[in-house]
Amino acid sequence: MRTPFATASAFVFATVLAGLAAPALAGPGDLALDDVRILSADAMQGRAVGSPGSQLARTYILERFKGIGLAPIGEGFERPFRFKRKDGVTVTGVNLVARIKGTEGGGKTLLVTAHYDHIGVRNGQIYNGADDNASGVAGLLAVAEAFKEKPPRHDVLIVALDAEESGLRGAKAFAAEPSVPLASIGLAVNFDMLSKNAKGELYVSGSSPQPFLKPILDDVARTAPVTLKQGHDTDAQGKDNNWTFQSDQGAFAEKGVPWVYFGVEDHPEYHQPTDDFETIPQPFFKGSVATVVQATRAFDERLGEIVKASGR
Repeated sequence: MRTPFATASAFVFATVLAGLAAPALAGPGDLALDDVRILSADAMQGRAVGSPGSQLARTYILERFKGIGLAPIGEGFERPFRFKRKDGVTVTGVNLVARIKGTEGGGKTLLVTAHYDHIGVRNGQIYNGADDNASGVAGLLAVAEAFKEKPPRHDVLIVALDAEESGLRGAKAFAAEPSVPLASIGLAVNFDMLSKNAKGELYVSGSSPQPFLKPILDDVARTAPVTLKQGHDTDAQGKDNNWTFQSDQGAFAEKGVPWVYFGVEDHPEYHQPTDDFETIPQPFFKGSVATVVQATRAFDERLGEIVKASGR
């Protein structure tokens, strides 16, 4: 049964506030399932850019940012941008940007992103986007928790991007007016669809065109909780199988920023109204989140190596 928006919104926020008040003993990633469940609830109305559901999702993410203890760059986390849809209507999207200061100071920055929008309501059906991309946002928040628990060596930007489903609009807006100079970003790490794969496989793209990433990813894969496979980053099996420009990392790749992307292959629920929390295989998702946290930690530890090899 579909719940009226106002009533569901009140329920979601009661759940949010109860959850945020409790987890003093929670470790990195312990709230990932709750993050997906809440962000993909019917009350979020599919989180389409510029919609009330998007605003509700944004409010939830901001509360999580504050609960984790993240700091904004400047006066606030929100970075609005505007774009025209194909029908000529101007839409306002909002990126959310936080920074975790590194222990070493100076040097390059690690950028970590995930888009929080989805495709909204179509023909009376809510497209909840549990995998796409509530799961990626949960991974992003888990990374933020991990770096707040044990600070990174380098500055880390935690960025929840809007309007990916409208043509990577939020990522392109950030790349056009970045919160830090693009030249200072040593690596852009993007999460998009982390929770569903029948074979228990999580893919990471980027090592074929950027072979300096392969040794790091090989090391992560040896101990990762899920099967971590490298690929989907060349045209060898057709352009449709090259994910380089199919999610937000593409906006940074276009600017010459080294990038890496974690996601699962398409599944029957992809861009369907059945992409609900209940269809997520929870053990795989938990392992997937742990894997991206482990990988992002490795990127931070070896960012100097990445920067040197990439010529940044």
